[in-house]
Amino acid sequence: MTTIQAHPPGTGRAAIGALGFLALSTGALESVVAPTIPLLERELDLSQSEGALLSIVLLITGALVTPLAGSFGDRYGGKKVLIRLMAVVVVGGTVSSLAPNLPVLLLGQVLQGAMVGALPLSFIVVRKHLPAGQSKVAIGAVGGLFVGGAMVGMLSAGPVAEALSRHWMFALPTIAVAGATLLLHRLMPSDPPGRPRDAGIDWPGLLLLSGALATLMLLLALAPEAGSQPLVFGFLGVLLAALVAGWVSVERRATAPMIDLRMLARPAIWKACVLTFVICLGTSAAVFLVPQLLDERGDGYGFGAGATEIGLLLLPGALAATLAGPLGGMGDRRFGSRAVVNAGVVMMAVSLLALAAVHTEIWHLVVAKALIALANGLCVTALMASTATAVDAGDTGIATSLILVSRVLGYAVGVQLAGALLTSATPSGTRVAAESAYVTGFLLAGVVTSLALFVTRTLRKGVTA
Repeated sequence: MTTIQAHPPGTGRAAIGALGFLALSTGALESVVAPTIPLLERELDLSQSEGALLSIVLLITGALVTPLAGSFGDRYGGKKVLIRLMAVVVVGGTVSSLAPNLPVLLLGQVLQGAMVGALPLSFIVVRKHLPAGQSKVAIGAVGGLFVGGAMVGMLSAGPVAEALSRHWMFALPTIAVAGATLLLHRLMPSDPPGRPRDAGIDWPGLLLLSGALATLMLLLALAPEAGSQPLVFGFLGVLLAALVAGWVSVERRATAPMIDLRMLARPAIWKACVLTFVICLGTSAAVFLVPQLLDERGDGYGFGAGATEIGLLLLPGALAATLAGPLGGMGDRRFGSRAVVNAGVVMMAVSLLALAAVHTEIWHLVVAKALIALANGLCVTALMASTATAVDAGDTGIATSLILVSRVLGYAVGVQLAGALLTSATPSGTRVAAESAYVTGFLLAGVVTSLALFVTRTLRKGVTA
């Protein structure tokens, strides 16, 4: 393994710093949509389901790009793939900043989704430029800076959108990503490829997984109207099952599968993926429902907050998530992933159930959101860091991409379900969702999250391959 000392004095440290700056910039670009969903719904005349779709389309693209990015990074080198990926992100951010309507904005978000693949590539680079003992902390720090960028994005999106326009809230972080990419290209030493270059791209697997994810999102979006369109809903369900079955069959036969099902079959890996999915499914309720409730103008509930105020109120949660990155890495190294994940799951479940019962004051939402963000960061970082350092160096990208795909799918499914829940509880001709929809959403998320404890009981003290 190449260590940081193998490079000229200061080169490795500067390169890791540039990597952190890139994580900060991409985090900011990813997060500008969350606090401004209510504003975008009004400006673009969107329903809550369409707002939910806008908030997850970036993540869906990330679920497709991430395993490819991790595999290519292992094969061709992390830096080389990372630079090209960031070029796509810059194009996506530019499209989003110029978008005049929802379809164009969705296209920009699809291209921006490539940024999710930057994380496994960053982990590849970290492992090749730091000693093994420092890798977990460094991975946690990079993840923490990504969330720190989310804090910046959440804080600035509202004021920028209201003072300038919604176009500039995409343009400014896009400029930062472009600058960070140029800096990384100059400072980051090239890392040697770790896998043979003769394996092809698993295009059938990519297409089938894309179809399955698109069908799943369409099913969730149509959930409120399932009773009035049972045949369409049933057809989509059958289509989803067929696409998933076809994808599994293709991946089992592929010489270079998009997602290595053999690695996924390892108990330590699939348990980490299940935990990540369930935890992020629960977290997504707070991610989507809290800003909506802050903006809500119901009779006796909701607070009528604007985009700037929502960004400020979400700031403590972003700060907590930033701290959770390095804390999760250090906690995993000292106490093991099981202890960290158990603590996080309990904290998150209690916070979600508390929100279902009590949400009459702004501080109720702010405190609960911060605790949920902290718990999520601890859990996911501990699982990511432990998994990344438990497999062979040449499998780092693939292993961590499986966790990231699980994270993205958990968020996407949870947000879309929450959006469908609010849409079904919004009377025709009004934009005010019933309070019971929020209570149901938080309650279900808390119950689902608590189920993760059944899986954590089977983990070893540290997740090992």
